[in-house]
Amino acid sequence: MNLNDFASAAPEIVFLTLLCAVLVADLFVSDEHRAITFWLSIGTLVVTALTLIATAPQESIVLFDGSYISDSLSQILKLASIILVAVGFVYARDYLQQNRLLKGEFYVLGLFGLLGMMVMMSANSLLTMYLGLEVLSLSQYALVAFDRNSKSGAESAMKYFVLGAIASGCLLYGISWVYGVTGSLQFQDIAAAIQANPEMNGMPLWFGVAFMIVGIAFKFGAVPFHMWLPDVYQGARTPVTLYIAAGPKLAALALILRILADGLGGVHETWQGMVMVVAVLSLVVGNVVAIAQSNIKRMLGYSTIAHVGFILAAVFCGTEQGYAAALFYTLTYAVMVAGAFGVVILLSRQGFEAENLGDFKGLNARSPWFALMMLFFMFGLTGVPPWVGFIAKVTAIDSVLTAGFPALAVLMVLASVVGAFYYLRVVWYMYFDAAEDRSVFQAGMETRVVLSLNGVAVLVLGVLPGWLLKLCLDAIG
Repeated sequence: MNLNDFASAAPEIVFLTLLCAVLVADLFVSDEHRAITFWLSIGTLVVTALTLIATAPQESIVLFDGSYISDSLSQILKLASIILVAVGFVYARDYLQQNRLLKGEFYVLGLFGLLGMMVMMSANSLLTMYLGLEVLSLSQYALVAFDRNSKSGAESAMKYFVLGAIASGCLLYGISWVYGVTGSLQFQDIAAAIQANPEMNGMPLWFGVAFMIVGIAFKFGAVPFHMWLPDVYQGARTPVTLYIAAGPKLAALALILRILADGLGGVHETWQGMVMVVAVLSLVVGNVVAIAQSNIKRMLGYSTIAHVGFILAAVFCGTEQGYAAALFYTLTYAVMVAGAFGVVILLSRQGFEAENLGDFKGLNARSPWFALMMLFFMFGLTGVPPWVGFIAKVTAIDSVLTAGFPALAVLMVLASVVGAFYYLRVVWYMYFDAAEDRSVFQAGMETRVVLSLNGVAVLVLGVLPGWLLKLCLDAIG
């Protein structure tokens, strides 16, 4: 361990230092001046992002006795997660203030969750990955129960905690089996051990892989380990739902790519069938059940399950093209879903949650611009060209076809058609139904500007996707 190791891990070190400073500073901030904590948190994210860019390596670097890796994949995922957390903080500020929930705990827990994400994204061993996962999970459990007066929030947090503990136990149990078979926790050493001794690819390894996939599928919210997701999305306050829906999905992708691609890529045929079953179930159940939802947060929860099916289908291919498609899909999906929940937050106000689909009726008459932004997000999630969701779905389907699985590709197309119904229903309400609520939005200028940029980004990324696709291919390659 030397100074170069610490220099390469500077983003996490700087971030943790500033996070502790925010935690201490918030103790001396009164409720009337809680905006100081908000700006300190945003400043922490900005400094961390700049540090991340300044210390970006030219090639992969493995540090701290093989437990930490700094490479292109980790850099992309970290930068995207920092941006998404910052956007979530901006959207949340006015909402929390109006509902008398503007507390420093929200920002501190959000930052600690981001620290867990960053550790997961640079994990080069199963133990480091598990450590980052638990830091993220514990922060999310507390955030869901952030509103102490919300019975639904407390109930959702309890469900999330119990099921999350079971999933973490399954993951840790699977890790112990893989360690017992291969004698290592580091991904490269696991891959090398399996390649050197093909006889390791037997029942004990399969048993461990199966338990790890259970843990991975839970963190993604994939069927049949999705039970927590709709309840948490609906029960938590909308800013917390946005936080859970965006950044942690990037961490879950890092979890699956590091474990299955880096560590167990040599036994692709062992885990391929398991991932395919989970992907198919997620595509079918997520889209079908979302149709029946009248609560938009719950609807977006089930649609998340369907989108996870696309991501897992691309990972299932076991090819660089499939991994790159999964990375591109996850990045773009996080941008779109953050904007969709941003509009839900915009429509909410003190004592009123814009959770039902009926709350979007006549939005075009109230605010044509933000109705247009919501249309961008819905079209993007549907997969309508030229919005970026179309490119994401095409790349995922193409990777499946290239890998030689046309039946799965057909199912993905059919799932997209089914998904169009519940997304376009929101558009119908906004443009063709009379408004039931004509209240004025109370969001500040920074929220409106960021939300507008978020909507425009969904369209621009769809029109000019080449640079991001190349970035994803380079990161995987």
